[in-house]
Amino acid sequence: MRQAAVRVTVEDRIRAGRTGRAGAYLELTKPGITVFVAVTATAGYLLASLPDALLRDLFHLVAGITLATAGSLALNQYLERQPDGVMLRTRGRPVPSGRIPAGHARLFGWVLLAAGIGHLWYWTGWLPALITGAAAFLYDAVYTPLKLRSPLATPVGAVPGALPALIGWSAHAGTVDARGLALFGILFLWQLIHVLALGWNLRHDYARAGFQLIPPGSDRMISGLMVGYALALLPLSLLPGVLGMTGSLYLAGALCLGVGMVAATFGFLLKPTKQRCSRVFLGSLLYHPLLLAAMVAGAV
Repeated sequence: MRQAAVRVTVEDRIRAGRTGRAGAYLELTKPGITVFVAVTATAGYLLASLPDALLRDLFHLVAGITLATAGSLALNQYLERQPDGVMLRTRGRPVPSGRIPAGHARLFGWVLLAAGIGHLWYWTGWLPALITGAAAFLYDAVYTPLKLRSPLATPVGAVPGALPALIGWSAHAGTVDARGLALFGILFLWQLIHVLALGWNLRHDYARAGFQLIPPGSDRMISGLMVGYALALLPLSLLPGVLGMTGSLYLAGALCLGVGMVAATFGFLLKPTKQRCSRVFLGSLLYHPLLLAAMVAGAV
């Protein structure tokens, strides 16, 4: 066991040497998640604006939300530096590995977050900026500490995870209506399935750090929650078509994706194994961009 730990530490140092200081700061922003958020906001904007979308407005939306998201994620890594240093999956991150001092990470995060919110306020209006600030607050000040205290962190964290759709929507509409809330609801339920699948597969590593992302109880109960969320997601995902946000082709695509998600979660319910849970997780990663792409294509 000791030899394995030493080997992981050496690998972390090798990776740190390869990435360098600039790469470490980029890693601090979790680029994959940042891009994911920007894509979600873009979809929300296009659904609100088509066929009158303006490339200039879309550019400023993406620029602002990318900066703000990167800053919020950097602050998250600063706040979670101690539990990150315990988990095998995360102890090579910039702050716990020592590649970036904690104080520098905190300043970097605040600067990016403030720049992003300010950019959105100036170029897209006060409402997208306000929602972005609320999302960052919920993520860093509520969800992050709650992960160490209660599994309620998962539904709380699903709120900022779904808010980018409203940020994009309000950047054009200037308000939030039933159509924007439908987008929010879809992504909220999707987030619950996604995080429960991730939390169950990594439950031992999370337990090592004290994170409580999944409720205590049997595997059957947790898989049952996934099935319940997937069953609720299926009819809700059809609502954009009913509200006239997109075309009939979207309804067929949403139905197929929703049935696939129900089937994956039900398979995990019947036999809760890591392989089947990974299918749910990977399925959720495909579901999100495919559903949004179908919405935008239908709106066009």
